[in-house]
Amino acid sequence: MKGQTRKASVLAIGFAIILIAGCGPKEPPSVKQSRAIAAENIELRKQVERLNREIESLKEQHEEEIKEQKRLLAQCEQDKDALKKKAQQNIRGQVAPVLDAVMDETAKLRVENTKLKAQIEQLQKEADK
Repeated sequence: MKGQTRKASVLAIGFAIILIAGCGPKEPPSVKQSRAIAAENIELRKQVERLNREIESLKEQHEEEIKEQKRLLAQCEQDKDALKKKAQQNIRGQVAPVLDAVMDETAKLRVENTKLKAQIEQLQKEADK
């Protein structure tokens, strides 16, 4: 009896192993490869979409940075022009009094020069007499 039980057990276990190993449809290797390739394609498409979104985000960020840099450049140019104008006004403010003094002195010297020429002429006339 033990031998028959043992045979029955071995047959049952063998039958179960065959059923388990043989379960599921057998697919040719090309179908398995196609499914693997399809899964990989899906994953790659997802990566491409993610990277495209990232590229768009970086482009927008870059455009914003360029706008900010242009705004800062315009502000710097305005500040530079204002400082240049202020410097010119300061120079004029400092030069104007000096220039006015030189012009006044020049006018006085012309008047004095005219008087001295008249005196020289007077003295020459007196010397000729």
